[in-house]
Amino acid sequence: MISDQAKKEIDFWVTKYPEGRQSSAVMQALTIVQNENNGSLTGELMQEVADHLQMPSISVQEVATFYENYNHKPVGKHIIRFCHNISCMLNGSDELISYLEQKLEVKTGEVSKDGLVSVKKVECLGACVGGPMCQIGDQYHEHLTPSKLDNICLLYTSDA
Repeated sequence: MISDQAKKEIDFWVTKYPEGRQSSAVMQALTIVQNENNGSLTGELMQEVADHLQMPSISVQEVATFYENYNHKPVGKHIIRFCHNISCMLNGSDELISYLEQKLEVKTGEVSKDGLVSVKKVECLGACVGGPMCQIGDQYHEHLTPSKLDNICLLYTSDA
């Protein structure tokens, strides 16, 4: 299930670590495999990563379930990761998440009917000074308000 191209990419990352430390590439390997499989990981995919990196399956599962950037069920084309840690929460993230759910007609943890968007609450995105904030792809959006969310949503809710 892991393509030859993905294995080549993983092997590239393995070379960045000392001999016998191929398991150090596990996070990048999981990211590569997740990206190749519509944004989510299955038990079988995690097992293949473990086999490829010659490490215990449980170790791969521990990493994949600890970090919130790995998905274990189908997700939308665009994942809106909304911080709801203390700094963002004190600045209104919960209200903005509710606003976003209503606007996009999708509940946290679900995929929109058109398959374009998923909303996910995450513990911390490391940008407390910019809270409330969210991440979409590699892009951070800080100091959010309902009107800023409206403008951001326009970018991700059409498949243009």
